[in-house]
Amino acid sequence: MHNISLAIVGLGYVGLPLAVEFSKKYKVIGYDNDDLRIAELNNGFDKTLELSSEELSELKNLKLTSSIKEISECSIYIITVPTPIDTNKMPDLSLLKSATKDVASYLKKDDIIIYESTVYPGATEEICVPLLEKESNLVFNQDFFCGYSPERISPGEKKYTLVNIKKITSGSTPAIAKIIDNLYSS
Repeated sequence: MHNISLAIVGLGYVGLPLAVEFSKKYKVIGYDNDDLRIAELNNGFDKTLELSSEELSELKNLKLTSSIKEISECSIYIITVPTPIDTNKMPDLSLLKSATKDVASYLKKDDIIIYESTVYPGATEEICVPLLEKESNLVFNQDFFCGYSPERISPGEKKYTLVNIKKITSGSTPAIAKIIDNLYSS
């Protein structure tokens, strides 16, 4: 587990704290397609107010980038993009689909993709997995694996944060579930 490298895709109020916590134990690449967001973070400013300037300046094993190519060497990808509700009160999965396609273009044998975006039951297997297979030409649960860990923090909440809430995780096979559990609990 200590030789893995993680990519956190989406650096909002869920992804950024997750990237910071994982970077305390692993090499992490935090990716967001918003150039301004990356520039602000690299200059010590988090508009979500999840992290202070001091916390951002102390980051050691975390590289923040808006270049998707930077994630190519990672073996575990955690997708944390927003899933807003559209005008018909239906989930807008366009950002999730886009992030999934981006990750699929760099997917390698034995990689793991974990979804931490808020989605309805079945969305990972019904929407994301087919996109991963199509874009990567790899086979689910044979060449690559998936997991899910629902976001459990509230934006701006300072009492119950990522480090002191109980995380729920799952994996597409029992072995992958164990790996993901170990990743989140270590």
